[in-house]
Amino acid sequence: MKQPLYALLVVLLTACAPVARNIPTDKPATDHPVNRNAAPTPQPSAPPPRSTDSNRMRGAVYLDSTNLLTMESFPLQFALVLKGNLPTPCHKLKVAVSPPDAQNKIVVDAYSVFDPNVICAQALQPFAENFPLGSFPTGHYVLWVNGKQVAEFDA
Repeated sequence: MKQPLYALLVVLLTACAPVARNIPTDKPATDHPVNRNAAPTPQPSAPPPRSTDSNRMRGAVYLDSTNLLTMESFPLQFALVLKGNLPTPCHKLKVAVSPPDAQNKIVVDAYSVFDPNVICAQALQPFAENFPLGSFPTGHYVLWVNGKQVAEFDA
């Protein structure tokens, strides 16, 4: 009578064991679209606008927060952290940065592009992207994102 009981116990314990998954190790954790625990990386994951985007429609980006990071290097390097939501999972984040103008105003345009012919789930897609701005000549700068002043800094 003990043999079948032990066999049943072994089967039950095996069924409750976690399943090993084959996760590729060549991709960093920040490639996951909804990884909120990962720290932003210094590489831009939002590719700059391309000429192939002309057949796509421009969409909205809902920004929750913007943050300017200053790297302690020589010369100083700056990065912009954008957190928010895209209208759908089919929208792709785009960021265009203009060089400083005569008044040292830097304008950043964050938007999305999407293919209007693709059917997509109507659910917000969260994002957290770190976009490097580079270094600037010595001076006082004002950073604007989507028409709002978000930071002032000295380089």
